[in-house]
Formats: sequence, C-alpha cells, structure tokens
Amino acid sequence: MEPTALGAAGLLALPVLLACGMPIAFLLMGLGLAGLWALAGPEAALPVPARVLYETAAHYPFSLIPLFVFMGHLAGAGGVTRDLYTSFDIWLRRLPGGLALATLGACAGFAAICGSSVAAAAAMGSVALPEMRRFGYSPRLATGVVAAGGTLSFLIPPSLGFVVYGMLTEQSIGKLLVAGILPGGLLCAAYGAVVVFWSLLFPAHAPAQPHPSSAGEKLRALKGVWQSALLFALVMGGIYSGRINPTEAGGVGALAMLTLLACRRRLTREAVAAALAEASRVTVMVLFLVAGATVFSTFLALSTIPSRLAAAIADLGLSAGGVLVVLTALYLLLGCFLDAVSMLVLTLPVVFPLIAGLGVSPIWFGVFCVLMMEAGLITPPVGLNVYTIAGLAAPVPVGEIFKGTVPFLAAVLLTAALLAAFPGLALVLPDLMGH
Repeated sequence: MEPTALGAAGLLALPVLLACGMPIAFLLMGLGLAGLWALAGPEAALPVPARVLYETAAHYPFSLIPLFVFMGHLAGAGGVTRDLYTSFDIWLRRLPGGLALATLGACAGFAAICGSSVAAAAAMGSVALPEMRRFGYSPRLATGVVAAGGTLSFLIPPSLGFVVYGMLTEQSIGKLLVAGILPGGLLCAAYGAVVVFWSLLFPAHAPAQPHPSSAGEKLRALKGVWQSALLFALVMGGIYSGRINPTEAGGVGALAMLTLLACRRRLTREAVAAALAEASRVTVMVLFLVAGATVFSTFLALSTIPSRLAAAIADLGLSAGGVLVVLTALYLLLGCFLDAVSMLVLTLPVVFPLIAGLGVSPIWFGVFCVLMMEAGLITPPVGLNVYTIAGLAAPVPVGEIFKGTVPFLAAVLLTAALLAAFPGLALVLPDLMGH
C-alpha cells in the first residue's frame, strides 16, 4: 500500500479503536508499530517501541514530572490549600461572589505549586464546596467555579501540559513554563469577571456574607499565602533567572515543600507515601502516552501525511489565524471525548509540523494548545474536572455542573482570542529570560 494511504488508514482507525475503549497510549504505539512494519519491515519496526520507551524515560527533563506532582500532592495533604482559601476568603468576602472569588484566588495560588488540574480541583473542591454550600451559594455556581478554577493548574506554571508539549515538540520547557505566567493571570481575571457578573445578575446565587473583615484580620490572613508565594518564587524565579533548569527547579520545589511541612509539623508518613504513589502513577501514565505518540508520529512522518496536509492547507490560502480557528473547533470537539494530555499526544504529531510551516512561534502555540486543553477539562461529556467535582458535590447532578462551567468555557475562548490578538502576552517573558 502507498505510504500516504497507510497513514490515512492509521488516522481513520484511531477514532474507531478509541470508541472501542482501547487505552490511548497502547493504541498509538500499536498503530505506529503496525504502520512502521508495513512501511519498513519487521527488522526496522520492532526495535522502535523499545528504543522510544527507553529514550523517553531517560530524557532528563522527564524527571521533573514526578517532582512537580509530588510537590503538589504534599501541598494538598499538608493543608496549604485550606490556608490559601482562608486567606483569600478574608480579603475578598465583601465583593460580589466573594467566596467564589476566594476559590479562584486559592486555585491560582495552588496552581503555582501543583501542575495537575484534577488534583487542584479535588483539593479545592473538598475545601470550598462545603463553605459555599453553608452560605447558600447555588450548586451551579459553586461547582462550576471549582471545576473551572482547577483548570488553572494546567496553564499557570509549573504545568504538566507544558512539560508534555515541550517533550513532544522538543521546545524549551523552561520558556514554556514562563510563557504561561501572564496568560494564566489573564485567564484567572477572566474567570473572576464571570463570577462578578454572575453574582450581580443573580444575587440569590451568591448571597453576600454578613461579617466584613477588619484590617487586622486581613493582615493576619497573609500568613496563609506566603508558603505558596515562596515556592513559586523559588521554582519560577530560578527558571526565569536562568540559575537553575526546570528539572532542578522541581527538585528545589519538592525539597522546599518537605521542609516547610516538616517545620510546621504537618509532614506525615502517610502523606509522603501517598504523594510518592501519585507521582509514580502520573509519571508512568505520561511516559507511555509520550512514547506512544512518538512511535505514532514516526509512522506518520514516514507516511508523508503531515507534509502533504501542510501543503494542502497552504494551497487553500488559509492564514495562520484561519488555521487557529479550525484548530480551536477541533480541540473543542476532541475535548468532548478525550482528556487533556491525550489530546496533546494525539494531535501534535500532525498539527505541530503544520503550525511550524506557517511560521507561528512554537512557544506561543504551546500556550494556545494548553489553553485549549483547559477547555477540554470542562467540556461535556468527558470533562475530567467536572467528574472530579461530581464526586465531591453529590447529590448535585453532573449536568448541573456542566451548566455551571459554560460561562467559564466562554472565558477560556475569550482569553484565547486575546492571546491571538496580542501574542506578546505569551512571548514577552520568555524573550526576557536570563537578561
């Protein structure tokens, strides 16, 4: 069979086999191996999966994944999440939707020390949902804001999404992490605007809290923020200044978290064991996803599908903006069926060569991709953050939670539009790194 026809057959088989319930990592690796076998023979194809698995696991930046996951899990177990929420609640409780805004602030603070959006949603949901329920917040607003706030951990560094993107595209992970800072702040502000407008339009959904905070209480509340601020400064400050690389920053952050919790007598053997288990689980999952995507992309490259697709789009005369609109629609559609990391490893082998051919900055496109992955986390029917919150918010129906995330999904799309209109939002900090 002609190489292009083989590549097309592989792409067509993907959704069919996914619908049958095959794990995406082994599906990508199996299809890639079968395609390489057909194109180059068994002698050339059989060594590829073993070599790719070894090279992926031996890739130095890969070691920062368990370090970031370990740090984030320890932060949740050590009460850092509750400290953040209490501090933001005291500062923001008099604003419209104050508790929801405090939830977003705490989510942003937790995102600065945790790269997993599902972990952030679970940690914040266990703290914020009971409080919002106690003060009469509507289930739709309360669950929607926690599910959406958890997505900030996928954009605000340290972010697992940027690590996976950097490994798949061979881009600087340090620059990608730094590039997420300003867009992450912009998305958090957009979420906050949604909460304020929602609270003003439907006051019954977010009743005002009766007791304002005094100046003394606000000053004392700052002690709940300093841990996250210190860790963010150590990790991202070290990367931005060029003094340490991202992997070293992960080690510094993990050690700093252990030290902080030990000094505050919040470090337990059970918490460390659970954090190590979670770090191992996530690391192995990402290892097989990235390796599977690499094998599949090798097959696609030999089939000439990416280069032919790029040439076909060039012949259509679509601008870079037009291609991005098409990709936005594609990612929103895929978000209905796949989790965020799976979307990255599934699409980048085809999409990235196309984007590179259009002259789009790979660092900027990394931020755009991760932003679209965030949308997938709250898109029905598979939004992982929504199902995470559903387990904490019972008996609130899953459909009600999805309705609560719709305005926040609009905020993600607005942020993506602003990012396209003003690329400097993602590029100004990486361009200044080390200066």
